[in-house]
Amino acid sequence: MKIRCVGVCLKPGQPQAAGVVRELAKALAERNLEVSLDEEAGAGAGRPGASRERVAGESDLLVVLGGDGTLLDVARKAGTRDVPILAVNLGTLGFLSEVGTDEVEDALDRFLAGRMQVEERMRLEVRLERGGRTDGPWLALNDAVITKGALARIIDLATRTDGAEVTTYHADGLIVSTPTGSTAYSLSAGGPILVPGVRALVMTPICPHTLTQRPLVLPDTARIEVHVEPRGGEVQLTVDGQEGVPLEPG
Repeated sequence: MKIRCVGVCLKPGQPQAAGVVRELAKALAERNLEVSLDEEAGAGAGRPGASRERVAGESDLLVVLGGDGTLLDVARKAGTRDVPILAVNLGTLGFLSEVGTDEVEDALDRFLAGRMQVEERMRLEVRLERGGRTDGPWLALNDAVITKGALARIIDLATRTDGAEVTTYHADGLIVSTPTGSTAYSLSAGGPILVPGVRALVMTPICPHTLTQRPLVLPDTARIEVHVEPRGGEVQLTVDGQEGVPLEPG
């Protein structure tokens, strides 16, 4: 893979990372690489930055300084582009960010030399069908979650996969996760941990009313349909914890 431009994205509100951004920009320039900074990283480096959409669209490698939430946002901004992401942990909890700030240059050199493994991760494509129209699609690296509102009672979610009926979940909600997302919300709700390379999806009910409604592992080719049954109360669709859309009965 020919790397010409490296994009740098920084988690908002991290003034202590300004020095890391400046050193990284300097290191990239010394390696004759073009540098594209998002607005937060640009502010840290003392130079103009661009939108994350633009940075993700023009870069051959993305370096993300932050936690898992920042990585999820950048992955979404990258859309369907086949661009590798190097995640750098700024010191908070991060399952996906393995590189420390003192390891950035070494990791960068290993990647440029072809000595770093690029691990592919599957994503969900989420669509909302309502009233004859379709909203989305949204891409999810972790999960898509349907939950009740703050004052709602238990909700009923009729679920089908590849056109065949699975069950109607009577629960606080339902999580559909990728293997990457299996260590996130799904795990907290009692779902299994999947190795990232496993080609599978997990459906995990949240606090189901019926004890026989357990997490279900499906092949990654499955098309999952969830129908919100009329029962009353608010219902919300959330994609990767960052995109939220209210749902209506039907």
